[in-house]
Amino acid sequence: MSGQNRADVTPGLKVAVILKKDQRTGVKTEGVVKDLLTNSSFHPHGIKVRLEDGQVGRVCDIL
Repeated sequence: MSGQNRADVTPGLKVAVILKKDQRTGVKTEGVVKDLLTNSSFHPHGIKVRLEDGQVGRVCDIL
């Protein structure tokens, strides 16, 4: 699963995200979803989430 569909991403799920500062390099950060920040059901760049450590990024992989 790619993390582009909001229905696939739920709080408590372990994911890899790309943070805003890492968009150019594509460096992935792993964490656990705390909040979903994207309201639409689909986003081509990934659903934006807040991780439990407070970092915000777009989901690129569901682990």
